[in-house]
Amino acid sequence: MSRQIINTEAAPAAIGTYSQAVHAGNLVFISGQIPLDPVSMEVVDGQFKVQAIRVFENLRAVAAASGGSLADAVKMTVYLADLSNFPLLNEVMGDYMTEPYPARAAVEVSALPKGVMVEIDAILVLGD
Repeated sequence: MSRQIINTEAAPAAIGTYSQAVHAGNLVFISGQIPLDPVSMEVVDGQFKVQAIRVFENLRAVAAASGGSLADAVKMTVYLADLSNFPLLNEVMGDYMTEPYPARAAVEVSALPKGVMVEIDAILVLGD
């Protein structure tokens, strides 16, 4: 199976040994997105909701670069520095996603890159 690396300037550049996304077959695996501004490559200022919005904007940009959209998401994993932000996560996710929602896991972690409050990765299925 061939793999195509997805890269877009509309989302933050990879800051490590990974790709923004990999398209394999009809699947797209989007790497974890944190609330980095794609232009400045700095963490956005603000509380959890502001950071979550930036994460979903980054996910949307990578999904679009792959030829898909967030509507193609079948699985997301959410990493939260504080699980008490779960209701705000649902609020923001509801602004970006419609039913049928993807499968999702939400995990509280002790720390995330650059001290951010949230990171989300996604798997898309294209061409159903």
